[in-house]
Amino acid sequence: MFALLGLVTFLFAFASARNSVRKISKPNVVFIGENNLFITNENVSKLLIQSFKGAKNIPKETLDLNELEIALKSNPMIKTAEVYVTVNGTLNAEVEQKTPIARVSTSASYYIDDDGFYMPLSDNYSARVPLVTGYVEKNNLKNIYIVASKINKDEFLKKHVIEIHQGIDKVVYLKLRQCQFLVQLGDVTFLDKKVNNLKAFYQKNLKDKALDSYSKVNLQFDNQVVCTKI
Repeated sequence: MFALLGLVTFLFAFASARNSVRKISKPNVVFIGENNLFITNENVSKLLIQSFKGAKNIPKETLDLNELEIALKSNPMIKTAEVYVTVNGTLNAEVEQKTPIARVSTSASYYIDDDGFYMPLSDNYSARVPLVTGYVEKNNLKNIYIVASKINKDEFLKKHVIEIHQGIDKVVYLKLRQCQFLVQLGDVTFLDKKVNNLKAFYQKNLKDKALDSYSKVNLQFDNQVVCTKI
């Protein structure tokens, strides 16, 4: 038994020693969720390699995985990241990108992600999301985020809304695909009720072939839709 215990201890120490000096190979990057790559495999690999000082082949024991994860998460296009090393020395990174739900197009251009935060545009892919115009402050995206999030989760709005406009007075307007009228939401209170009123108005006037008869649809008032004819 003592001999067996000694053998096991020796083998464990030998394996641990070999494992600690094993060289790390080129990073293997896996993207989780969204297939549209706003940041590429090469971009992530470069971030990882830069984080351990440019070396592709370094001892496994010198790696600080937590530091590598922090480096990846510092990229404004990455939402979450997990980095680990396999027994054979392969460095793996599982990366989840941010998901844009609206694109601000004012004096600055950027996305708003599904958590309501800033996300830069990508040279690799352009998302098909509603444009945001008007008076928009990067450090005050709450109202726009609430409306954009509602659009992203509602099939009717996602299909029809092409633009969110916010005035300097914080009044929010919507533009619909193939419609001449402007939808005035007002503020974001009672948003669900306003959206239901819009859907009822749209379906009725679509059936009556009267959608082109209006220049403005005002949803600000409780339990009614006030329309302005052309």
